[in-house]
Amino acid sequence: MFRSLYKLPQRVTGQMAVDVLSRNMCGQKPQSFEEYFNGKKFIVTGSCAGMGEKITSRLLDLGAFVYTVVEKDKGVNLPNTKQVVCDLSNWEDTYKKMLELGPVHGLVNNAGVAVIESFFDVTEEGWNKTLNVNARALVRTSQAVAKNMIDAGIKGSIVNISSTISTRAIPEHTTYCASKGAVNQITRCMAIELGKYGIRTNNVNPTVVLTRMGKIAWSDPKKSEPIMQRIPLGKFAETDDIANAVIYMLSDYSTMVNGTALVVDGGFLAG
Repeated sequence: MFRSLYKLPQRVTGQMAVDVLSRNMCGQKPQSFEEYFNGKKFIVTGSCAGMGEKITSRLLDLGAFVYTVVEKDKGVNLPNTKQVVCDLSNWEDTYKKMLELGPVHGLVNNAGVAVIESFFDVTEEGWNKTLNVNARALVRTSQAVAKNMIDAGIKGSIVNISSTISTRAIPEHTTYCASKGAVNQITRCMAIELGKYGIRTNNVNPTVVLTRMGKIAWSDPKKSEPIMQRIPLGKFAETDDIANAVIYMLSDYSTMVNGTALVVDGGFLAG
């Protein structure tokens, strides 16, 4: 075959190569976000405020249906949503309720708590609460969702919200840092084990995010300036920045991205 190609004029072989590449590229071209998300189903935990609320809003804008997982009944069901009241720290209840939702195309494990404790002040209550929600609940939720995906033959995407301080520790955050470090490793294990089913698992790792609570928590310059000074872009993240990253990871623009972290930190970890 190669000898036959060699005998053809260069202009002809060049055109053949262009045609083959064009066909391959066209076959792999992702859909627009609107085309991809329209009519698909997603689960977002911790969806009632901050990053979760923004991620849910973006998915709805793109035509998706969203199961919004909340700890307490908010009494509000937006169009194309269904509220799921669930105590994610309850191992059995979490699995049962997530399994009952049936197959979805994507999951965003966004729910989390931040108990701020220095090393010598770590309490059993703070440790258990943080690890139960930030790491253990993520595993249990994902077990049910992944099972439904596999049974339905859906090659879905799971996005876990971690943090830059999962890899670069800061003072007074022993428990939180530990929980997010666990998320990183859980994501890698999930990626290895679920990949054979076509299910991708990735992290989004933000720096400080200016949610309503984030603005309050980081309002003291003595606390925020040491972090800000290490961010080359000179600013903290907004909820839109995190939603952008999550939407990318859920979409078919990231079909070869698995087991990694998309860091949204303005360069904090670069230095």
